[in-house]
Amino acid sequence: MVPRNTFTMPPRVGPRAGQVPGSQQCLRTSRTGSNTRQSVAGQRDFSQSTGQQFHATCKNDTRLRRNMFSWLNGPGRVFREPLQGSTNYLGAYDRSGNLLRLRYGAEQENEEEDKIDESKLSDEEKAKRIEEKETKEKEDRHKMPKERASDLRPYPLNNDFRSQSVLSEELREELYKKIVDEKVDLSTVSALYGVDMRRVAAVVRLKAIEKNWVSEGKKLATPYAEAVMQMVPQTHFNRKLLEDPKKNFSHESINDLPVHPYTRQQIFYPTSESRQFTRADAAKVFSPTLLSADERIPLSELIDIEKDAINNVPREERTARIRERAEKKLAAKLEKERKQKEWEARNVKVVSNQRWNFRFESINVEEAGKDGRGRRGVGWRYGNPHHDRERGEIKLPTSVE
Repeated sequence: MVPRNTFTMPPRVGPRAGQVPGSQQCLRTSRTGSNTRQSVAGQRDFSQSTGQQFHATCKNDTRLRRNMFSWLNGPGRVFREPLQGSTNYLGAYDRSGNLLRLRYGAEQENEEEDKIDESKLSDEEKAKRIEEKETKEKEDRHKMPKERASDLRPYPLNNDFRSQSVLSEELREELYKKIVDEKVDLSTVSALYGVDMRRVAAVVRLKAIEKNWVSEGKKLATPYAEAVMQMVPQTHFNRKLLEDPKKNFSHESINDLPVHPYTRQQIFYPTSESRQFTRADAAKVFSPTLLSADERIPLSELIDIEKDAINNVPREERTARIRERAEKKLAAKLEKERKQKEWEARNVKVVSNQRWNFRFESINVEEAGKDGRGRRGVGWRYGNPHHDRERGEIKLPTSVE
């Protein structure tokens, strides 16, 4: 027996027990001048198979690191600095690090040059053509071609993803001036600049916050914003393109039709072939209260403008009609605001103190309806529970429509 207060020492390890055969060692080498120092990375005694796997893994890691640094110093060198006035995505380069759209532009120029027969040109035309070519080459040295759709792929293995354009700083400033300073209608600005109305409203709100911060002396992260904007495609403000009647200045689709829940059902509706079945008729089939597609789109006035263009209405008359529609819309908006103010003056009583304004509104109990669930009743959204919370209420559907 061993006494309780004494300890036994483990057997001493032999001098050769911690040695690993040379074929089973993973060595890390570092050169200092012409000398090479080797340090043993593993001191455990592996079996023959385990040692081979360990040795192969180290070789594989070294090869991967070598390939990584080879790519960083080779084709990946172009990603160290951003391209001026352009995005710099992986999809825009080939495996050798060459910009594809530069080669594509050069091929197009060569094709155009091949079409021209220089033997038929006179000496003056040849000299003029050479001078124009040299001038164009000087300009192209400092000019980056515009990105193609294939150049906007940040992930080369995902061909379906394209980086979408964002509004540039000058375009956002122009939208803010049109809405706030010039008091132009939101829908008019959206149609004029090809920007969705929700995006225009968001730009105005954010620009107002930004200008408020500047007036309060708060610092803005301008360098960070400029660096991020250089990495993504932008829609720049072009006044010449905006004033050209033959071209459209557009950032995104602005007249997409939202999917109404009533239109998700599948209906087989028989109709007569002797009459025209319009969008208004289709809306009434889905629901008697559903508006037609022409009335549900965000900018319904664009349909009238397109109809005038198809019917070859003169430009002056079209401009007059657009102005007349805008004036009617503005007058209706002002009339609605006036009636709302008059109603608030009659029914809302405001009690003010040093910090708050308390608003008391006159109500009518009869507006709640016979069952107390009227839409115009007070607290109809949260004051009265729904029927599905009542005892014994059948929650399973009893009919299919």
